[in-house]
Amino acid sequence: MSGLTAFGRFSEPALLILVSLADGPKHGYAMQDDIEALTGDRPGPGTLYGAIRRLEEQGFIQPLPERERRKPYAVTDSGRDALRVELARMRAVATTGLRRLALS
Repeated sequence: MSGLTAFGRFSEPALLILVSLADGPKHGYAMQDDIEALTGDRPGPGTLYGAIRRLEEQGFIQPLPERERRKPYAVTDSGRDALRVELARMRAVATTGLRRLALS
């Protein structure tokens, strides 16, 4: 397994974190706010920081120097690549699903 599929049941939080960081670095609370604005659901701290740890271990995100007692993270080049692959896969599934719904 490679990319976000290696995250198993944690792939959705990882995907949402990468989407959140795609427009620039954020600390955990800002990611929670951004994900809530995007999805309507706010990830809990355990889910968020567990996914952050796994993303960091895989080299998809990196911590930046602490600012005002907050630890921001930034997406890496390999994280951007993994995000592009996953979003393209999701687009293909969505396109096929919507086309099939239109036929029924």
